[in-house]
Amino acid sequence: MTTRTTVPGPDLSVELSLVAAQLALASPGVPGRTERTGRPLLVAGMDEVGRGALAGPVSVGVVVVALPDAGPQPAVRDSKVLSAKRREALVPEILAWGAAAAVGHAEPGEIDRYGISAALALAGRRAWHRVAADLGRIPDALVLDGRDNWLPRSPLQASVGLAPGPGSVHLQVKADATCATVAAASILAKVERDGLMTGLAEAFPDYGWEGNKGYGAAVHRQAILDRGPSPYHRMSWNLGLSPGHEATPVWSARPEQGREQRVQQGEWTA
Repeated sequence: MTTRTTVPGPDLSVELSLVAAQLALASPGVPGRTERTGRPLLVAGMDEVGRGALAGPVSVGVVVVALPDAGPQPAVRDSKVLSAKRREALVPEILAWGAAAAVGHAEPGEIDRYGISAALALAGRRAWHRVAADLGRIPDALVLDGRDNWLPRSPLQASVGLAPGPGSVHLQVKADATCATVAAASILAKVERDGLMTGLAEAFPDYGWEGNKGYGAAVHRQAILDRGPSPYHRMSWNLGLSPGHEATPVWSARPEQGREQRVQQGEWTA
């Protein structure tokens, strides 16, 4: 008889450790801390979707919880292991649980202009700005999936007026599988982006976006060859087109420099 091992789902252990660290650093003379105001600390989780797609936006979700008592946690998981139906069912639970939540996007033209890393950061900054505006304050800490803090790469000219970042950014490998806020953010981002691509599929039915969501499925790549790219394709990416059918990407005007070198570093400080 085979024994099935139950893998524990994401929880708030990492987020609570950040609260403990914040409180340990807090001074009685520093205003706005829990000891002085009774106000909970706000910890956010952030995750992205659409980085590797050929078409559509890159999207970043963020979910903020008030700790130490965030209330009953939804049964979130990494969005990739959930069915579309289950992800959609979790959205209202996540929105009710979080102190604030948002999804930000960077469009294909912005990906072409700035490069994927900077566009990803721009989408994250837009989501962060929305939750900061809804809360009326900047969250105290952020958990970001992976080993790379890509948020400071937001292009300066596109980031004017966006909210500053938190005092603490914690990088966590596989955070979408272990941190509840990040798992929740991944679900929100996935559901919203999937909905956008399904809507675009009605106007551009040849590419199969209702199924592949803009990623490089065979039917999608063949449609690009047969029909050419749409206005929602990332023209700076390898779409498999012959040289005569390729549009000149914005960043190729100066071939002596790499596109990442031309991205100005945006502000991401508290």
